[in-house]
Formats: sequence, structure tokens, C-alpha cells
Amino acid sequence: MKGIRLFLAGLLALSMTLAMTSAMGQAHMHQGAMSELGTGAAFDRDGRLWVAYKDGPYVALQSSADFGRSFGPVQRVNSAPEQVAADHESRPKVATGPNGEIFVTWTQPLAKPYTGFIRFARSADGGKSFSAPLTVHANRDQITHRFDAIAVDGAGRVFVSWIDKRDVIAAQARKQPYAGAAIYYAVSRDNGATFQGDYKVADQSCECCRIAMSATPDGKVLALWRHVFPPNARDHAVAVLGADGTATRYQRATFDDWRIDACPHHGPGASVAPDGTLHMVWFGVRDGKPTVSVGRWKDGRLLAQRPLDDPRAQHADIVALDAKRVVVAWKSFDGQQTRLRAMVSEDGGVSWQTRELAGTAQDSDQPHLLQYAGHAYVLWRTEAEGIQLFAITKEGA
Repeated sequence: MKGIRLFLAGLLALSMTLAMTSAMGQAHMHQGAMSELGTGAAFDRDGRLWVAYKDGPYVALQSSADFGRSFGPVQRVNSAPEQVAADHESRPKVATGPNGEIFVTWTQPLAKPYTGFIRFARSADGGKSFSAPLTVHANRDQITHRFDAIAVDGAGRVFVSWIDKRDVIAAQARKQPYAGAAIYYAVSRDNGATFQGDYKVADQSCECCRIAMSATPDGKVLALWRHVFPPNARDHAVAVLGADGTATRYQRATFDDWRIDACPHHGPGASVAPDGTLHMVWFGVRDGKPTVSVGRWKDGRLLAQRPLDDPRAQHADIVALDAKRVVVAWKSFDGQQTRLRAMVSEDGGVSWQTRELAGTAQDSDQPHLLQYAGHAYVLWRTEAEGIQLFAITKEGA
């Protein structure tokens, strides 16, 4: 009960902070914290768009060969029903392999509050059929294994990371303090048939913010997450994950110094450009002002940071198409509608142009940026309009 009381107290403190400083709190309430519109998407090597989402006790998958104008039949990834999380930050994910493989992950909530297993299924025949789901991590304790993220490296190896609380439980048994949770990951070197892992990246991560992962130019995978820096600053940390289970020591990537004993349910976005620059977008509270910022990080230093061109921005995503072209997309509530907007940079994140893309009067998922053939697209699922794909950088968009 003590843990639940602390969690609820933290959420109350967080909601008071947001309501006091910005209309962002109103937007969060408008969208509904328990909405189940959470959707994952990815293009495959041939330009087919794959979309994964919750359909009752199943993970549903659909594909489009015409950039979202029409979709094929719904396919169930898991043949046996099970619990599926789909609440924006914790949603089904889909990634594709170099030989036409389709990889899907999701969090399976368990009976105990805030607990779960990270589940995975793959298709080796271009989405025609899927393997029986497996649990990625070796640890089977009924604890937090949640907020899964997936990425495929240059060699086709599958990386899955998640937020894990096994170390919290161990610290409690020793009667020692432990802030937040931990970041763990596993790797498949055989096309998703098996995973090796439960490799720990870092202690003291935030508990409920999504992890951002991005393939790097040298064939590795980078992870960015909200971290709890002493004594309780909720900034972000970055590390490179090795296929052998060895991660680089994490480094601090943002410096807003937002101090709050709660998790904001607002994870970062990350994309590594061909020149090795990490382009990232994140939410923080700096000097009492909630802000979504975009910035560049390289060689252990935050090179630049600026707010998005929207004081109500929330749940942003980012993609670096090349060394020069970078795109950010987000949504914001203006009191009447939720707007989908984007910013495009043609000079590596130095200057930006803002675009208005769409709006909805009802609930919506977070926007998800995708890239294919050198162009950026944003997928947005809304309660009223359904699944929509918007071309951002393609000529004529």
C-alpha cells in the first residue's frame, strides 16, 4: 500500500505542476490517460506500411501498399487471447527486417497493478503468418517489465528494451533506497527465433516514460530514456547497446533539471543522423515552465536546444532523414481541437519551418514519424478519422 500511495502522490504532484504552468495539462486530460488508441507502424524494404494495434485480447496487424490510402485485411498476431497494453506510451510496436521479416512487440499486463511481460512475435514470410508469441526476458517474476521498444540493427539483429523493476524489489528486500526503475534489453541474433539477454543498461530510470531507440550509422543501436539523476531530476540519458549484451556507460543528454517525484508519462524521441549526430525531442519543465524541446547531441555534449514552435506541444517524435533534413511532429490541444503539426529543418536542425497537418475533435494517439526512400511520413490514429498517414517531405505533400 505504501508504494501505491507514493505513486498516487507523485501523480498528483505532476498533475498540479502541469495544470499550474500550461494548457498542456488540459490537453492531457482531453486525450484521456486510459485511451487505447496506441498504435505502432513501420515501412518494410518494399515500401509497404505495417500498422499494429490492440483489438480486444489480440494484437492486430494491417498493411498498406499505397501509403495508407487503403489497408488489407486485419490479421491477428497472437492466435490465443491475452492482455495487451495500448495506452499511448505503452503500445504495440512493429519493426521490419532486411529480408522482409515483420517483428511485433507488446506489453502483456499481469494481474498485479503496474506489472507485465514483454511479448514478441515474428513473421518470416512477409506477414502471411506469425510465430507463437514468446516472452523476451528470462525473468518471470510478476513485476514491472513494461514500455517495450524495438529496433533492428544494420546486421538484422533485433533489439528489444524495456523498463524493469527487479532491482527495486531486490533493494527493498535489503531495505535500501532505489529511485525509479531500470533499463534492460535483450537481443536476437537468429531473426527473432530466440533472445539472449536481460542485459541491464542503467539503474534509476523513470518508471513510465517510453524508451526511444534508433539504429546508428555504424550498425549499432542507441537508446534514450528519461532518467532519475540525483537527487530527483527527471532528465534524459543515452547509451549505445551492444549485440553482445554490453552497453556503453550512459551519459546525461538533457539538462532541464526538472525535479519531481513522479513520472510524467511523456517519453523522448530519438534519431541518429548519418554523421552520428543524435537528434532528439523531449518534454521537460525548466524554471517552472513545461516545454517540449528539440536538440542535437554528439560526442557527449548537448550542442543545441530550442522549444518547438507551439507552447502546447506534447508527445513529439523525430526523424533524421540525412545529415541535413530533420523532421519533428507533435500534437497539441488548442481548447477546441487536437492539432497535428510538424517542423522541418533543411540544415541539420539549425533553422525550422512549421507546418499544420491535421486536426480532430475527439481522442487521438501520439503521432509516429516514419521514413522510407529518403522521405518522412507521420502516422496518426484518431478516434474519429481512424489511421492516417501524412507525407511531410515528399514533393507535392
